[in-house]
Amino acid sequence: MAKENIEIHETAFMTSTFRSMDESLSQDNFARLWQNPKTGKWVDKYLDQVSSEESYTHCLRNRYFLKVIRNLVQRQEIQVLINFGSGFSMYPFLLNESLIHIEIDKPEIVDFKKDKIQNWQKENILPKRNIHFIGVDFSKNYEEELLSKINAIKVNMSSFILVEGVLFFLNRKETDNLFTFFNAIQQNGDYIGSASFQETIKETQAFKNLLSFMNQNVSKTSESACQTVEDNYYRCQKNYKLIDHQDYFSLSKKYGNKVRQAKELILNENFYLLKKI
Repeated sequence: MAKENIEIHETAFMTSTFRSMDESLSQDNFARLWQNPKTGKWVDKYLDQVSSEESYTHCLRNRYFLKVIRNLVQRQEIQVLINFGSGFSMYPFLLNESLIHIEIDKPEIVDFKKDKIQNWQKENILPKRNIHFIGVDFSKNYEEELLSKINAIKVNMSSFILVEGVLFFLNRKETDNLFTFFNAIQQNGDYIGSASFQETIKETQAFKNLLSFMNQNVSKTSESACQTVEDNYYRCQKNYKLIDHQDYFSLSKKYGNKVRQAKELILNENFYLLKKI
């Protein structure tokens, strides 16, 4: 008998499907590789029950970080992209082949992704890239072993750490530990790109719809279990300076995306760029 509920790790397929729904907006012409009928049904249900705007928010998130990283690579400011909670994102194939990639996620995700990517590369569907996959159980003491693995790959090279679609599911202590870990990895002049929601999201109908959807289709989730992060958290990061802040509405203006729904019906995600000083 098939499972009725979607597993947490299967939401990674949904993110990729959202990004594939408007390739001109997301600038991601590889996300469609992850499409499958099961995910398609969940995406349709999500767009109907949570927010019909969600595909565009995911497209713009991808577009923003892709543009930021691409510019930093062109200016030769970064050599390694470290993607925490990488899911099925396809940044390695959208960026210059000179970039080294470290993809970090749960073991079952990175193992599946690595296998699929290797097969697509054999079939010449994807180009070759320098990618290192690291599976991590974040519920355990992972820091020492992960730090050792990352340092063995990046050595003293400059880096960009990307953390998107992750903080919402962590508590504040876990988030603090993560940013402390980032600081240990990076050197002056390195960057962090982060995506998160602000507390005001919990007042919207879209958030209430999201909670209802998760409780019915994913796992029992309370409002308090969903972390929000205010601007000040980024501004007050020790050793980092906040140098850019965007959200769905500012990026819609920038990239000519028509906002279709009222704010109340949109999960407005915020995007931050920090530089280590």
